[in-house]
Amino acid sequence: MITTLNCLKIPFFFFLFISVSCKQEKAGSVIDDVAISNESETAQWLAYGRTHSEQRFNPLDEINENNVNELKVDWYLDLPKDVGLVSTPLVVDGILYFTGTMNIIRAVDAVTGERIWEFDPEVREHIKGKKQTGWSHSRGISFYKGKIFTATWDGRLIAIDAKTGKEIWTAVTFDPHRALYITGAPKAFKNKVIIGNGGTEDGPTRGFVTAYDVETGKVAWKFYIVPGNPADGFENKAMEMAAKTWTGEWWKHGGGGNAWHGFTYDPELDVLYIGTGNGAPWNRKVRSPEGGDNLFLCSIVALDPDNGEYLWHYQTTPGETWDYNSSMDIVLADLNMDGEEMKVILHAPKNGFFYVINRETGKLISAEPFVETTWATHIDMQTGKPVETKNARYENGPVDITPNPWGAHTWHAMSYNPQTGLVYIPALHQSVKFSDEGINLESWQGRDFAAGTAAHMLEADQQPRDYPASLIAWDPIKQKEAWSVPQDVFWNAGTLTTAGNLVFQGRSDGKFLAYNAETGEVLWTFDAGLGISAAPTTYKINGVQYVSLLVGFGGGYARGGYESHKLGWAYGAHTRRLITFSLDGKKDLPPQPPRFFPRPIKDPEFILDEDLAIQGYNEYWKCFNCHGDGMFGGSMAPDLRASPIPLDFNSFAAVVRDGLKNNMGMPSYPEMSDEQLEALRHFIRKRARETYPVYEGLIAEQESQN
Repeated sequence: MITTLNCLKIPFFFFLFISVSCKQEKAGSVIDDVAISNESETAQWLAYGRTHSEQRFNPLDEINENNVNELKVDWYLDLPKDVGLVSTPLVVDGILYFTGTMNIIRAVDAVTGERIWEFDPEVREHIKGKKQTGWSHSRGISFYKGKIFTATWDGRLIAIDAKTGKEIWTAVTFDPHRALYITGAPKAFKNKVIIGNGGTEDGPTRGFVTAYDVETGKVAWKFYIVPGNPADGFENKAMEMAAKTWTGEWWKHGGGGNAWHGFTYDPELDVLYIGTGNGAPWNRKVRSPEGGDNLFLCSIVALDPDNGEYLWHYQTTPGETWDYNSSMDIVLADLNMDGEEMKVILHAPKNGFFYVINRETGKLISAEPFVETTWATHIDMQTGKPVETKNARYENGPVDITPNPWGAHTWHAMSYNPQTGLVYIPALHQSVKFSDEGINLESWQGRDFAAGTAAHMLEADQQPRDYPASLIAWDPIKQKEAWSVPQDVFWNAGTLTTAGNLVFQGRSDGKFLAYNAETGEVLWTFDAGLGISAAPTTYKINGVQYVSLLVGFGGGYARGGYESHKLGWAYGAHTRRLITFSLDGKKDLPPQPPRFFPRPIKDPEFILDEDLAIQGYNEYWKCFNCHGDGMFGGSMAPDLRASPIPLDFNSFAAVVRDGLKNNMGMPSYPEMSDEQLEALRHFIRKRARETYPVYEGLIAEQESQN
């Protein structure tokens, strides 16, 4: 459904006295590469990281360290049908654009929050009857020359008219029956728009990125990230070169490398940089049994933006085996290094090292760990490669590894402030025990929608710190921490920094904070009443600076496992919102309900079959991405332990097999037999009984706090 606002009809003589702004009919700015590269722009937020540099720095200072404590809600928009909200809104010509659950795009007045139009790509219809994996959230959209570009969960890239919200063209980027999905923001640049995909853990995938013409939607070029079967020939010299770094029959496992995030265009050098993903499967002993660097996994790859031809690469984690992808921010900056001005890339991937790379040549300038890194001691500056620790690849048995697969820094955006010279990183501090004991590495083979990783992840003997996360201010020249703030909650959101000497960040506990950018002192705190996973944006209209933020706990951690269920942001219990702040804000924000913990249904009349429950455990692989690791339901989908639907076989079959809940993002699995469905029901009941004491403990803890 698309709705638009009309301009007011005003008698002609009134124009002598007043001026009327009609956003939908006035000629808008030309948003091209020149506009997106303008670092001095303050009225708009034109790209995912604000400008092509991806710095997420805004030169606004109306809100600053001296008055930020006066920040209040200016307007808000309730989003009751949304779930996880992880995207960065764009602001163009006074209109704020953002993507919500199921890839629905909305345009609202950036001053009042009034809705202008809404575009629904009808993802629910496109996933019907397919074994869809993936997520119902998206990290963002792209704006270019009057068009908004969005990529859907099911693999479509869509161009939308920014004025009307009407579809212009659609490109299908992959076969929707494949075990692939899209959660990332497309990147529009130089009359093209690029998109990749995720799915490395969901099948034998071979990663690629595709560029499309912004006017027609036709494919401009395609770049594969890892080589395919040599018998089929190589697409280009880069793939021929990469194949020499693989062993065995890697193509049977896909190889991976899926680029699901991290695209940066450099207009000065006319170069496109892509951050690439981890291996498929994770364990190199399976996909490349005789070793090898496995290019271009976990790399920054520089491409010619006109034709997608390879220019250079830098690999952060050769032959990776821990899910240490490099799909994180690729930030462009000009730094004075030893008296020489250098054009550099700033990069903090999952592996825990902070990299400064010459973006003209791809040569490593420096690299140091910004968190604990037990898998490697340091980066050898002669080779540019990490020096790994003994048994890091768990070749001699289980071993604790830090960082764990969530990474030292994941997709939550870091920001760079050229005035302080610091990078602000949402850092994570967790270990996991890696092992492949009991896995037949020689015969292991992934299958679409049931692939796995060819590795076990168990609880580590100890964690690196007594807190799981921190906000780190990092000096990229000194390669040292300038300051850090310990955080007692995991999975905190991306950062924004401004010329007002401020850093903004939301947290998974629902707090939105402003810090002094030089010292890390907390200057302002706002309780949004619901976990925050999206990075904020800021803009200035009619002399007023605004800060906007989407509130709605989302992303992989929000599915409920790994203790995120203890946060209390249960599916459907709290209203998702877009909240905008200003120094003149006077809006009262309705309070959210208290934290909620779903009560598992015991159902004593259900006769549990342990053998069926074990079979159901194996079937649950299809479900855990949304319904939670260990079946601890989180924010992304209903808690199955507390749902009455699995109590009745026919109701359960209608949802899981027949697609009754497609409209809410629940895929259907028409191939599932009665036996498989029944096994799942028994596993759900088993987990409900096993975890009931956990529920009682959470309720007792909540009551003690109240």
